[in-house]
Amino acid sequence: MNQNKLSRFGGLVLMVFSVFFISCDTDDGQKSCNIEYLISASINVNLPLYSEVETRGWTYVDGEGTGTRGLILVKTNNGYKAYDRNAPHICPTLNSTMEVVDDIKLYCPEDGAEWILLTGEPILIADRAPRVYSAVRNGDIISIFN
Repeated sequence: MNQNKLSRFGGLVLMVFSVFFISCDTDDGQKSCNIEYLISASINVNLPLYSEVETRGWTYVDGEGTGTRGLILVKTNNGYKAYDRNAPHICPTLNSTMEVVDDIKLYCPEDGAEWILLTGEPILIADRAPRVYSAVRNGDIISIFN
């Protein structure tokens, strides 16, 4: 094979593999463009920034190890859990970062989708729950990870 044919063949192979991987479905057959990131963060509930998880029942967690948009840490009846702030049902946009509204629901400003804060169950527009990460408390430190 001469250099020109080899170059075209390599380009064709790359294109076929790219189309294959882009067209793969995830999340029970639904295409997802929310990439799963390595989550590894720890917070001290004695710090004013995070003390609301004890008093209000939730807090935002940002910084290194919290994904692209941060996390929402929630106190549940039997411990803690953290939600990824990327709205799970749409590709990320400037307005698709989930927020907590009225201390009872998650809300996506992009399209008005809503979820129950304590369970993550979709209640309006969205067809899937947000990505959930483990959160374990040891003393005053809560570690969040996947």
